[in-house]
Amino acid sequence: MAGASEEEEEERRQETQQTHKTTKKKQPGKRKSVAEETVQAEKKKKKKTEPKECIVPQKRDTGDGTSTKPKRKRKKKTITDVLSSSEPKPGSPADLQALATQHFSDKLSVIEQEELKLRDSCFLSSNDLTHTLSSYLKQVCPKWSKIQKQHTEKSSVVLLVVCGSALRAIELIKQMTAFKGEAKAVKLFAKHIKIEEQVKLLQKGVTHIGVGTPGRIGALLENEVLSVQALKYVVLDWNWRDQKLRRMVDVPEVKLDLMKLLESRILTGCKEEKFKIGLF
Repeated sequence: MAGASEEEEEERRQETQQTHKTTKKKQPGKRKSVAEETVQAEKKKKKKTEPKECIVPQKRDTGDGTSTKPKRKRKKKTITDVLSSSEPKPGSPADLQALATQHFSDKLSVIEQEELKLRDSCFLSSNDLTHTLSSYLKQVCPKWSKIQKQHTEKSSVVLLVVCGSALRAIELIKQMTAFKGEAKAVKLFAKHIKIEEQVKLLQKGVTHIGVGTPGRIGALLENEVLSVQALKYVVLDWNWRDQKLRRMVDVPEVKLDLMKLLESRILTGCKEEKFKIGLF
C-alpha cells in the first residue's frame, strides 16, 4: 500500500510538471497577441488624430505675372452720382461753345465748325444762380416794355425761352409773370398740344414770348410757321436740374434736338447780330 501511494504521488508530480511546461509554452503566444493588439490600437488612434491633407487650388499663371481670376466690374457713375457729390456751377458761354464743338466734331468739317463759333458780343450775361426768371429777364432785357409795345408781327416772337420739358415750360411761364406785363406768351411744346393748334395761335395774333422745347420749336421753324424776323433774345434754361439732377443738355434726346436747333437757325442769327443768347 505504501508502495502504491508513492507511485501515485510520482505520477501526480509528472502531470504537474507537464502542465507547467504547456502553460509556459502558451504564455509567449498570449504576450505576442496583446502586443499586436496594442500596436493596432495605436495605429487607429494616429489615423483618427492625423489631420486630413487639404489641397488648395493654385491660381493659374498666364505667363505675364497676372492671374486669371475674374476682375469685378466697376459700376459706372451716372450723372446723378457725379452731380450729387459736387456743387452746382452756373453755365457760361464757354460751356455752350465747348458743348457745340464736342457735338459737331465728327459731323462737320473744321471750317464748318469755325463758322459756328460765336463772339462774346453774341451773348447776354449769364445767370449766376441768384436770379429768378423774372429778375434775370429784367436784367438782360431792360427796355422790354418799349420793345413789346413796338412788336406787331404775327408768327414771330421777340423772346424765345428754350427748356427741356413741357412741365418746365409751364413753370417758366408762371415765373415770368412779373416781367412780361401785358405781353402774350405761347406754349411751344409737343405734349398734349398739336402742332396745328400752335400754328393757329401764332398766325391769329401778335405773340411776344415763346416758351417750349427744342424739338417742337425746331419743327415750327423748319416748317416756316415760326419766324425769327422779330426775334431779339434767345434764353436757354441751362442751369435748371430735374429730380435726377440732369440739366437740359444732360438728357440725350433733348440735347440732340437743341444742337439741331442751334445749328439750323440760332447760331447763324447770332453771328449776324440779329439776336443774342442768354444762359439762365
